Amino acid sequence: MSSKNDTISKTLIVVISLCLVCAFVVSTAAVQLRPLQQANMLLDAQTNILRSAKVLKGGETTAQIQQLFKDRVETRIVNLETGEFTTKDPMQFDYRASWRDPELSTQLSKQQDVASIRRAPHYAPVYLVSDDANELKSIVLPVHGYGLWSTMHAFIALETDGNTIIGMNYYEQGETPGLGGEIENPRWIGQFEGKKLFDEQGNLALTVVRPGNASDPNHEIDGLSGATLTANGVQNTFTFWMGEKGFGPFLSKVHQGALNNG
Repeated sequence: MSSKNDTISKTLIVVISLCLVCAFVVSTAAVQLRPLQQANMLLDAQTNILRSAKVLKGGETTAQIQQLFKDRVETRIVNLETGEFTTKDPMQFDYRASWRDPELSTQLSKQQDVASIRRAPHYAPVYLVSDDANELKSIVLPVHGYGLWSTMHAFIALETDGNTIIGMNYYEQGETPGLGGEIENPRWIGQFEGKKLFDEQGNLALTVVRPGNASDPNHEIDGLSGATLTANGVQNTFTFWMGEKGFGPFLSKVHQGALNNG
């Protein structure tokens, strides 16, 4: 004979109660952990910006990285259409959220969207990195584009000529490990160091070619064996972000000496 407590209604009450308790615990933990998560995300971004600019030597503590970023990096928000710095407060500007905001981004046509990012932001952060003597050393640009499986995020550090690559650092991607995932391999991204983005006529010349076929020491990068679509995604990322819908107008002003004028 079934127990009087063994009823559908009482079972549902127990199940619902457990769900409510679990939901409360999870939501409370999420709220309490959010500041820590945000702090870790900020530290990760600072680390990757400094790494791309070749500021870090390795082995720095969290406090040292934070201090280096504070002392050596100035964050400015650029109007991508005009290429000019704005007065927007970087601390109040959520760059990733702006990609989805119709007031802060524009839907790209299929022809325009070579990097498969769907929307072009109107504004973007630029990181101005100085040396120990407080002289401007490099410009770090955030870029992203789609590979085979994922959106790949990177920082590109340029010399103050707005053309010569100091370093490149992919920090977020979901490509195939051992194949497309090799975009994070220091040996592969090391090829970008010293390369030029543009030719003498100001046209984008940096090109990712088939593995083993790079012959131009100024502009060509060997691709990734077995990861053609990922390598194409890297090329498309450069094509978009160094073009008119990306940082092209800003870099054009840099070539004209804008950084010397503040």
